[in-house]
Amino acid sequence: MAVDYLVIVVYLAGMLAMGWWGMRRARSKSEFLVAGRRLGPAMYSGTMAAIVLGGASTIGGVGLGYQYGLSGAWMVFTIGLGLLALSVFFSARIARLKVYTVSEMLDLRYGGGRAGVISGLVMWAYTLMLAVTSTIAYATIFDVLFDINRTLAIVLGGSIVVAYSTLGGMWSITLTDMVQFVVKTIGVLLLLLPIAVVKAGGFSEMKAQLPTDYFDPLGIGGETIFTYVLIYTFGMLIGQDIWQRVFTARSDRTAKWGGTIAGTYCLAYALAGAVIGTAAKVLYPKLGSPDDAFATIVKDELPVGVRGLVLAAALAAVMSTSSGALIACATVANNDIWSRLRGIGGKAPEGDHDEVRGNRAFILIMGLAVIGTAIAIDNVVEALTVAYNLLVGGLLVPILGGLVWRRGTVHGALASVVVGGVAVIVLMATHGILANEPVYYGLLASLAAYVIVSLATPATDAAVLTAWRERLAGRSPELASEPVPAPQ
Repeated sequence: MAVDYLVIVVYLAGMLAMGWWGMRRARSKSEFLVAGRRLGPAMYSGTMAAIVLGGASTIGGVGLGYQYGLSGAWMVFTIGLGLLALSVFFSARIARLKVYTVSEMLDLRYGGGRAGVISGLVMWAYTLMLAVTSTIAYATIFDVLFDINRTLAIVLGGSIVVAYSTLGGMWSITLTDMVQFVVKTIGVLLLLLPIAVVKAGGFSEMKAQLPTDYFDPLGIGGETIFTYVLIYTFGMLIGQDIWQRVFTARSDRTAKWGGTIAGTYCLAYALAGAVIGTAAKVLYPKLGSPDDAFATIVKDELPVGVRGLVLAAALAAVMSTSSGALIACATVANNDIWSRLRGIGGKAPEGDHDEVRGNRAFILIMGLAVIGTAIAIDNVVEALTVAYNLLVGGLLVPILGGLVWRRGTVHGALASVVVGGVAVIVLMATHGILANEPVYYGLLASLAAYVIVSLATPATDAAVLTAWRERLAGRSPELASEPVPAPQ
């Protein structure tokens, strides 16, 4: 295992080095939060694929393949479908808005700032829980690597992510995500996938050893697939962590086509994970938990060195999602919540507030909160479900409604967020966190509140809608304008 340890240590040291390098580039708010909006197609595609394919997509995707066969691909497949839908239908308009958060978009669309305050709280809760679930996943990987206890594993992995994210913001995260994308592609698609299939005896042997429903594309069940679409496909359309990557695109064309490439990559990754899990079922038919399939097949079937690279791929998957969720959480906390509270208490004199330093401090604070919460919470699936239920039930309707329905009003948006969010929370309390009803009925309640209240209240002011259309067309300057340093 010495060679495997060396591979992992070199990888982790490289992440910290890129954080230090990114710090030299992040000299303005735009550079720190959205990489100066300068990413081209290749880097944009890689970083977008890296953030959406996290530990749940890698370890969880293989686990679903172990449990259900090829239909276990549906969870990650719906993530890819959501990214494709976002890229094709919405990303160009989102990129032209030149904002930093989803709540700023709601402020622009509805006016008044009221929708942004509440939506900021909901989005903050979502991004916090998303970062927590990714951080919890460190425990599994570091346990396999170094046989250390859960708390120490979370602190070790979390500290590395917090360190490079705090140093260079989005530039550091972008650079590390590109490395993580390459490592995942080599480790999972090019190495683990073919080795697992060969070790299992090939597809013919896998079919002979397993029940036929393991090869049924719909074997996981129609209701489960529908729930995945609601949670993950729609969740991809509105999450701050995803939108913040869209904001990094150099142009709306980059956002559209780069995201389409990333979404297509996700579809291939989904199928690969399911096939690896199916092969693991042949090799280890009686594992204690499906989520053990990834670590077991890596530990027992891969040669020295290759094993270290594939474990680094799993670590890369978790880190990319965690860092993206962390900077999204800090951006929302600072720009949508704290800055509004400061505004209520009195605006600071011009020049007294160093925005880069402030955002860096919030990443550090939120990172410590994420590590602490991850130590306290044990169930990853429940935490992730809470996050996505709140996101989809509370924010999907007002965000997409604002993009496609002119008649939507700020009162309708507020009612939608509150009614949908409360419905989700109540239904999770009464039906259980993992039940399907919270997202089903929460989303319906949110839609009904949005439509009814919007139609019952005065239409959005014409001046607000005019400014909104100008922003969508890319003819308006960026919010909070600031000088962008010339490329060095």
